[in-house]
Amino acid sequence: MRSKRTQQRRPRRGTGLRRWLRPWWVVAVLGVAGATVATFLVIGGDSGPAGPRALTSDEANRLAITRFRNYQAGGRAVTITVPNAAGGLVIKGSIDYRGKLAYGVVHGAGRDTSSDGLIEWTAATVLVHPMANTPAEAPASPPGSDWVSRPLQTSGSALDTSLAIALGLGSDRPDNAQLLPQNGATWIGQDQMGGHPVDVMTGPSANGKPGTADTVRYWIGSDGTMYRVQVKVASEPQPVVIDFDTQTYVPVLPVPGVTPPR
Repeated sequence: MRSKRTQQRRPRRGTGLRRWLRPWWVVAVLGVAGATVATFLVIGGDSGPAGPRALTSDEANRLAITRFRNYQAGGRAVTITVPNAAGGLVIKGSIDYRGKLAYGVVHGAGRDTSSDGLIEWTAATVLVHPMANTPAEAPASPPGSDWVSRPLQTSGSALDTSLAIALGLGSDRPDNAQLLPQNGATWIGQDQMGGHPVDVMTGPSANGKPGTADTVRYWIGSDGTMYRVQVKVASEPQPVVIDFDTQTYVPVLPVPGVTPPR
């Protein structure tokens, strides 16, 4: 996607969400290393705003509510691109941010089809349904048999890290807008996602140390809606990319007869 820069927004008054005292959470359980990420967004041209710079109050408030927006929506359609030196994986499906359950179809990217099939996951469990002829989109109702269950790995697996990141991008309350700049969040630039003008911002790293915030980037609309997230994972040179609203959201149903632990 080619970046398109527009004029910088004027700061607006905050939304009053600073009353929330919840600390910032992003991929805290994922083993995301403190290594600095290469710049994901290229802003071309010779005029107009360019980051990084400190967040305005409005930008901090939108970053603070972006995960809450996903929870308010109930669920979002996503496409998750998982990097791998031998060829990555693309997961296309839906995440129920209130039920903390996700479901979709997996296809190899630049690799064989041995990993293709259906997948359903929670924060603790991954269910995989291998398929010889995997459809482009997951059936609305998961099949009733031939699922393989395993624990979700909290480190050492780019796939499981990506699944956990995507599932964690919803929260039942806003984050603390005042803490975001203190923990290193910055404004990077402006872009377009699916026809929506967005601001690109970094979030703090898992350990919250200043100067290491560039491991997570968010593409956020004017109302706080999240359109893309990129996260640098320790095991891969390329970031995990999570795009939202890539297809119609389909309510997530649990695998029949299976109640995976959360």
